Amino acid sequence: MTTTLSDFSAPATDGTDVDLAAYDGRVVLVVNTASQCGYAGQLQSLQALQEEYGDRGLTVLGFPSDQFKQEPLADEEVGAVCERTFGVSFPVFAKVRVNGRDAHPLYRWLRSQRKGVLGGRINWNFTKFLVGRDGTVIGRYGTTTDPRALADDIERALAG
Repeated sequence: MTTTLSDFSAPATDGTDVDLAAYDGRVVLVVNTASQCGYAGQLQSLQALQEEYGDRGLTVLGFPSDQFKQEPLADEEVGAVCERTFGVSFPVFAKVRVNGRDAHPLYRWLRSQRKGVLGGRINWNFTKFLVGRDGTVIGRYGTTTDPRALADDIERALAG
């Protein structure tokens, strides 16, 4: 049996567990974020994608991580700061680890599905994974890839 996004859950900023099966049938862009990262401006581009494609079936999911020492905020502060500073309205979860033995299971799976330039490891904040409507990973994009550059891939995924 194939593993898909819907096989996972993730911690919300209030400590509750969110079943990612709630996004079945949607195209999902999973991004590890950090509010103090030099690439944090990408949060605005991610929000623009959410606004442009949300009605057609895209959901951006933000997963803050302090693994690179750039997300000092407590879980309950992260979402509010992302909303206030960057205009984010897409779901932002509690902080997770993206690498190592204690990486969140979602990130262990994402990394196994699409390797990066240096293998499976996440090298920095704002690594992006595009998940199709069927819950399988269809793309991985590095930190420096502006989210707006994913528009064609998102269009294809929404049409598929």
